[in-house]
Amino acid sequence: MLAEMRIQGLGVIDDATLALHEGLTVITGETGAGKTMVVTGLHLLGGGRADASRVRAGAQRAAVEGRFQTTLGSPAAKVAADAGAEPDEDGSLIAVRTVTADGRSRAHLGGRSVPNAVLSELADQVLAVHGQNDQLRLLRPGEQRSVLDRFAGDSVLRVLADYQRVRAEWAEAVRELTERTERSRELAREADLLRHGLAEIEAVAPEPGEDEALVDEARRLADVDQLRELAAGAQLALTGATDGDPDAPGALGLIGEARRRLSAAEDPVLRELEPRVAEAAALLADVGGELVSYLDRLDADPARLEQVLARQAELKQLTKKYAADVDGVLAWAEEARTRLAGMDTSEEALAALAARRDELAAELAEHATAVSAARREAAGRLAAAVTEELTGLAMPQARLEVVVQPKEADPGDPHALEVDGRTLHAGPDGVDEVELRLIAHHGAPALPIHKGASGGELSRVMLALEVVLADADTVPTLVFDEVDAGVGGRAAVEIGRRLARLARTHQVVVVTHLPQVAAYADRHLVVDKGTGDGGLTRSDVRVVADEQRVAELARMLAGMDSTETGRAHAEELLENATAYKLAQNRFRRRKK
Repeated sequence: MLAEMRIQGLGVIDDATLALHEGLTVITGETGAGKTMVVTGLHLLGGGRADASRVRAGAQRAAVEGRFQTTLGSPAAKVAADAGAEPDEDGSLIAVRTVTADGRSRAHLGGRSVPNAVLSELADQVLAVHGQNDQLRLLRPGEQRSVLDRFAGDSVLRVLADYQRVRAEWAEAVRELTERTERSRELAREADLLRHGLAEIEAVAPEPGEDEALVDEARRLADVDQLRELAAGAQLALTGATDGDPDAPGALGLIGEARRRLSAAEDPVLRELEPRVAEAAALLADVGGELVSYLDRLDADPARLEQVLARQAELKQLTKKYAADVDGVLAWAEEARTRLAGMDTSEEALAALAARRDELAAELAEHATAVSAARREAAGRLAAAVTEELTGLAMPQARLEVVVQPKEADPGDPHALEVDGRTLHAGPDGVDEVELRLIAHHGAPALPIHKGASGGELSRVMLALEVVLADADTVPTLVFDEVDAGVGGRAAVEIGRRLARLARTHQVVVVTHLPQVAAYADRHLVVDKGTGDGGLTRSDVRVVADEQRVAELARMLAGMDSTETGRAHAEELLENATAYKLAQNRFRRRKK
C-alpha cells in the first residue's frame, strides 16, 4: 500500500505531505485548490509522462515522493530487487520522481537512480489510477480479456495454461517446418559447408589444448643446447665437480660441512640447527636428482622438432578458418554437428515434422475450444454482476455486455489454427477477442465502452468492475479521480458505499466533490488554497476529523460551514456512513 506521499513544487502545491489510510482515503477541497495535483503526482510516481508546465511557477523543479509498504517476495519487492533498489529500515520502498522546469525528469527507487520504466513496472504491481481521462487500461482489448480472465479465475486460468503449453510446442513445430521448407536450398548449401568443415577438422583430429602443448615442446626442442647448459650448470652448483675438486665442492658439499660442524658443537643451540640444515640438504638432493633426469631426457631430436612444426602448421590451418585456438575449433565442430542435426530437409524428415505439427494443432484446437467455453460462461456472470453494480451508480438503465468472439486469422498468418471448421488466430492467450460493450439505456445499441459511455460513466463502469473484481485484483492501491462526476443524491451515497466496500480488501484513494462520498472515508484530507509570498496561489493538505470534518462536509453540502442546517446534515451523513460500515463489518465477520 501507499503509506505516505509528499508533493513539492507541483502546480499550486508548494510543499504538502499526505498520510494515507490503509482503507478509504478521500481528498476534497474547493475548485482550483489543487486536488487533481494529487492524482498528477501519482501519475508521475507511476512513471507517467513528465510535463514541465506542471512545475510550480518560480520553482526550479517539482518532486513527488511515495513510501510503499511491501512484503518480502511480493511482485513489487521483486521489481525493486531486480533494479538494485534497497528497502528502508522498516521494509518500505521509497520512490521519487522529479521534473525540472526545463522538462528533464529523473526517477529514484530505494535510493538508487532508475529509468522511469522501473517506476512504471512498480506501479503496475501496486497502483491503479482511474480517472475521467485515464481509462486507457480498460480500453485496451488485451486488458478487457484480462479482466474477464481475472473474474473467471481457475475455470479459465487452468485450461489456458494447458493451451499455452501446447501452443509453445506447436508454434516451434510450425516455425521449424516453415524454415526447413522455405529455406531448403539455403539450408542445403549451409549443410554442405558445415559437413566440409567437420570433415576437415576430423581429418586433422586436434586434441583439447594441443596447440599450447606443441608450443612448449617446440620451444624446448629448438633450445636444447641452451637448456642443457643451464641444467648442467645448476647441477654443478648443487653437487660440485665430478672429480671431487675441493675448490668446487658444490652446495651439497658445503651443507654437509655445515652439518658436521653443527653436530660437533657443544652448544645445544647450535646443535638444534643441524636438523634444519639436514632438511635443506635433502631438498637440494631431490632437485639435483631431477636435474640429472632432465639432462638424461634432454636429447636433440631434429626429427621430432620437424614433426611438431608440421603439426602446428596443420592446426594453424584450422584456427585461421574456424576459431582462435584449438579449443574454439572443437567447440565450432560441436555446434556444427548440433546445427546439422536440425537441418534435415529430406522428404522423410519434413513429413515427420508436418505430422508432428498437425498432431499438436489438433490438441491445441481442443484446448482453445475449452478456453473459449470457459470464457463465455464467465462472461455472462461478469456482465450480470457489473450491471447490478451500475444500477446503484446512477446508471439504472445501463447494461454491460461481455462479448467473447473468435478472432479470424489474416491471410498468411503464421499462427492460423483450424478450430471447429474456422481458421482462427491462435495467440498466446487463446483464439478469443473479448470486448466490453455498454447499453447506456433502453433501446440504445450495445457499443464498445469507450464509445457508449461518457467520461464520468466510464469511471463508474471501472468502479463497478473493481468492486466485482475486488477478490481477484492483485493491485493493492486503487485511485479514483472524480469518479462521481455528474452524480448526486442517492446515487452519490451508493458510490460512497461501494468505495467503502472496496476499501475492505484494497487501499482506496478518492478525489471527490461529493459529501455523500466523503462521509464514508476512513481518513479525510482537505486541500486548502491560499496566497503565499509574492501573491502566488499555494495549497496545502491537512487531515480533518471530528468537528473539522463536519465543517468540511457542511461546506461541500451548502458552500458554507456556519449554518446549523448544513452542520446537521453533515452530522447525519457521518452517522449513516459509520452505521453502514459497522453493519458491513459485522456481516463480514458472520460470513467468516
